[in-house]
Amino acid sequence: MKNFQDEKQRDLSINKSDGTNKFLTTDQGLRINDDNNSLKAGERGPSLLEDFILREKITHFDHERIPERIVHARGSGAHGFFEVTNPIPELTKAGFLKEKGLKTPVFARFSTVAGSRGSTDLARDARGFAVKFYTQEGIYDLVANNIPVFFIQDAAKFPDLIHAVKPEPHNEIPQAASAHDTFWDFISLMPESMHMIMWVMSDRAIPRSYRMMEGFGVHTFRLINEQEESVFVKFHWKPKLGTHAVAWDEAQKISGKNPDFHREDLWEAIETGNFPEWELGVQVIPAEDENKYEFDLLDPTKLVPEELVPVTIVGRMVLNKNPDNFFAETEQIAFHPGHIVPGIDFSNDPLLQGRLFSYTDTQLSRLGSPNFHEIPINRSVAPVHNNQRDGHMRQEINKGRVSYHPNSLGGGCPYQAQIEQGGFSSFNERVDAHKVRERSESFNDHFGQAKLFFNSQTPEEKSHIVKALRFELGKVETTAIRVRVLGLLSQIDTTLAEKVALGLGATVPPILETPINKGVSPENEGGSQEPQTIESSVSASEALSMITNPTNSPTIASRKVAIICSDGVSEAAVLNIKRALKKEDAKGCIIAPHLGSIVTDADGAVAAEFSFLTASSVLFDAVYIPHGLGLNALAENDDLFEFLNDAYKHCKVIGADGEASEILSSAPFASKITNDDEGIILTSEAATEGFAQDFITAMTKHRFWQREPNLYN
Repeated sequence: MKNFQDEKQRDLSINKSDGTNKFLTTDQGLRINDDNNSLKAGERGPSLLEDFILREKITHFDHERIPERIVHARGSGAHGFFEVTNPIPELTKAGFLKEKGLKTPVFARFSTVAGSRGSTDLARDARGFAVKFYTQEGIYDLVANNIPVFFIQDAAKFPDLIHAVKPEPHNEIPQAASAHDTFWDFISLMPESMHMIMWVMSDRAIPRSYRMMEGFGVHTFRLINEQEESVFVKFHWKPKLGTHAVAWDEAQKISGKNPDFHREDLWEAIETGNFPEWELGVQVIPAEDENKYEFDLLDPTKLVPEELVPVTIVGRMVLNKNPDNFFAETEQIAFHPGHIVPGIDFSNDPLLQGRLFSYTDTQLSRLGSPNFHEIPINRSVAPVHNNQRDGHMRQEINKGRVSYHPNSLGGGCPYQAQIEQGGFSSFNERVDAHKVRERSESFNDHFGQAKLFFNSQTPEEKSHIVKALRFELGKVETTAIRVRVLGLLSQIDTTLAEKVALGLGATVPPILETPINKGVSPENEGGSQEPQTIESSVSASEALSMITNPTNSPTIASRKVAIICSDGVSEAAVLNIKRALKKEDAKGCIIAPHLGSIVTDADGAVAAEFSFLTASSVLFDAVYIPHGLGLNALAENDDLFEFLNDAYKHCKVIGADGEASEILSSAPFASKITNDDEGIILTSEAATEGFAQDFITAMTKHRFWQREPNLYN
């Protein structure tokens, strides 16, 4: 027995390892010389299938968790259609983009990245924006994000990025949050992430709604026309409702009050006929301009400023039907950037090249079969004929004796399609290079576009980035990590770094520590590439600011207004504001001290949809208090002032008419209200149509962020 126990203990000890002072190896024990770069045909060439190190690493990563998605587990989706408004046959032979008015069925799924299926919708995170087009030529998947760049340049680092941002493995904390040591440790040693960090620390990472965020294809793709001519392309989704965000304090409170906030918002908008809509735009770069810019088109940490290449709108997407079954549709839908149709092709972006392998591999684990394409939500509307057979959960019943090609017994069928018959062929790009694990020097600028993004923000948005970084780094326990990040921030903007440091009680380091960029230790053994900073040829871009973004729309469609009522409320005032909101496709919701009927001053009744216990101002876009006979009792309700205080703190529109205006004079924030605050709509008289219009006009501006400097004085 003793010998058995000793042997068992020895076996257990063999299985425990933290990697301290050890060389990095493959699962077979082979020491790895370069863990940061995939094997490519030339430094800007395509990734090679023979890269067994990359395949082993990504295969293991793809199969680490079942059954939910490893990333983008928390999502919501809907059916709809894509309609061509500006066909581009001169650029692509893709059939769904060639004919004006042509409608293609779609299913779109929106998601957070880092959290589990049970996490909150309002985590600070990038958002997925994936659209499956059911075209007549087969499935096309545009697997996008609400941020146009990414953290890393090469797919070899994707498992490391996600391992770092996921809950720490020793205690599985924190969930759906990047504010912890392992994430910022990784970031502090990967300067290529700094552009993306500016985006996720901005309000882009806490959108008001899925319906109010942009989508970006991230990578550079190719469009190919009938003459086999190719151009480079970047894809953009621009929302009809404009781009809007919530405040960070608000996001945290929404997570407690309603963690399904975005999911519910999308569902309710479709159910009530406020169909979400986006325009699809393209940035087209001629092949001869591939090396024209100060950034590399193949670098996924870079964007193409719209001032250099404008976005051309080619169509619109409307989501008009909710799923019948969440699991069967939203959960089982399988996206893949490699699902393309003739007329669309890939670039040699090394992150994209890795995704082309990873997505099929992860579906095999998550959906359990190579036949995931036969699940109804994933089925092509184009006929499917090939020699794939059998496998777990096979549904197709194939007839005949032939399951191979070429054949004569089956008449050679199914046979290959010529290019002119719609057969797919990859772009005939010349590749003549050495096999290397390197990155092009054109990928080395890690701070130029981070500066561009920061410089494009309004003062309010810059303040939000500072506060976000203070919050995130304030959760980091290791001082050295904070210092390294401050050093990187100083390369973007010295004032930014100093303001963040002030909130941390730290000092910006005078010299940037040499970052890890080529798989070296924190002591910098073995040398590294120094990151460069190339000033952008565009000093600032309106498209990068959510507040000044030219696509923002002055509409309050589908917005919700909390109407605070108590017994004796003015029935005329309630009906007046409700009518005015309905006319703008917005909704007024009655909030009262209790549920049930609220007696009006006209001896009528209005139904309270929420009480102060079941609702909070963070769930609404604005607050209105109508006049009435029961205001004295309402003014003594502490829950009311908590409701109002959050609305004011989160820079929302607050309106009151008649004697209800006096309630605001008793609010905790009364002394902070300034005469130039256009978000406070008051009238000493009973509400009129003019008051309602002023209230609605203020709501079209979304938030009054200029209120923030006075909040903490």
